[in-house]
Amino acid sequence: MPTSYDALLVVSFGGPDGPDDVMPFLENVTRGRNIPGERLLEVAEHYHHFGGASPINAQNRALIHAILTELNQHGPQMPVYWGNRNWHPLLSDTMRQMAADGVSRAAALVTSAFGSYSGCRQYREDIERARAEVGEAAPVVDKLRTFFNHPGFIEPMIDRTRDALAEVPESHRAATHVVFTAHSVPVSMAETSPLEQQLREAVRLVAEGISVENVHIAYQSRSGPPQQPWLEPDVCQVLRELAGTGHVEDVVVVPIGFLSDHMEVQYDLDVEARHVADELGLKLHRASTVGTHPRFVRMIRELIVERTTDGAQRAALGTLGPSPDACPPDCCRPPERAR
Repeated sequence: MPTSYDALLVVSFGGPDGPDDVMPFLENVTRGRNIPGERLLEVAEHYHHFGGASPINAQNRALIHAILTELNQHGPQMPVYWGNRNWHPLLSDTMRQMAADGVSRAAALVTSAFGSYSGCRQYREDIERARAEVGEAAPVVDKLRTFFNHPGFIEPMIDRTRDALAEVPESHRAATHVVFTAHSVPVSMAETSPLEQQLREAVRLVAEGISVENVHIAYQSRSGPPQQPWLEPDVCQVLRELAGTGHVEDVVVVPIGFLSDHMEVQYDLDVEARHVADELGLKLHRASTVGTHPRFVRMIRELIVERTTDGAQRAALGTLGPSPDACPPDCCRPPERAR
């Protein structure tokens, strides 16, 4: 049944705003996960490499501005709130503000295109935890469906990948290899979610859209303890294997698993992967994420409209069809924690 919403809530991961925020932020992210202290210091250096501030905050503000412009021009008009899992504005504080403003029911855009515990269920748990903190005045919040195969996600990724391929000399493009990356997760998390199936489908759709054949899927940004299996191969390992063939000169890396060029994209790809490529003699070209691509912003409005309009089209490309509005009870279960 159609649902009426009086606000949109953008729910994101969060990131530090300055050097003093870096370690408290990382401690929030890793609480209860048994991450060694030396690993936190290593990741902290990634942020200090960029002045201690995460680019995700400015990118979320730009996205919210674009969404507001889209909703004001085409409707439905509604305020847009922003709450983070791990840093300010924290989701619980945003929920209190929404309650004070009289919001009774909101749609939530989670900044992940794919289904997994960390990319879907955990956000829903965070929302419900924040609602519980606020109490009876808290608005009801409905997460918008996963959009890995929505035209509003695939078409911008085709554009971004095509732009990166255009950097390759025309005489080299047919031999160029395209490596699509996503954030690695524990194998136990992948086994309880549709992540890998959805990722393969999204990659297939983008690869068909740009008519490339030399396609690879890789992972990046692993952060778990060494004894815990995570999805592989790592993007740097794929670069080494391609260089080892002796026939590859140009590689396009496409961070399809991310919505904005935040820290894990800028450091893990633009610094670490590029350093590896330079050492191997590969020419690395990196595609941008969807960011504030107009088609992606329009998709967000379409996801709201399909929930508020009887008989609205639920757009999806490929063979998997549109994702359900609510995950099945056994989908995206939390993984077992490594000891």
